[in-house]
Amino acid sequence: MEKDQSVNVLGAALAPCSTDPLTGFFRDGACNTCAADHGSHTVCAVMTDEFLAYSKYVGNDLSTPRPEFRFAGLKPGDRWCLCAARFLQAHDEGCAPRVSLESTHARALDIVPLEILETYAD
Repeated sequence: MEKDQSVNVLGAALAPCSTDPLTGFFRDGACNTCAADHGSHTVCAVMTDEFLAYSKYVGNDLSTPRPEFRFAGLKPGDRWCLCAARFLQAHDEGCAPRVSLESTHARALDIVPLEILETYAD
């Protein structure tokens, strides 16, 4: 799998999102993406209680530890590469988390308009 060019939504080099917990489609700490990343894990989001509860409600439990996948579970304040469509869905429902524009991959713009991302800039 070849990574797409590592450029953020501001047109600069993509900054790391998180290495603790280790995030990203490639588990490289950045919201890099490629053609195989069908979920477009490109939005670097800062978790909140509200968003974690929402994500669990819609079927993606990010807060419960899953040791079999070496996943400790996320807590408020953790940064995580979210699927762009899930972020947009959370925005539409009024519970989107903050985002790091410097760490959000430019491919997120295929799904989420920059104006929306800027609204949640951390």
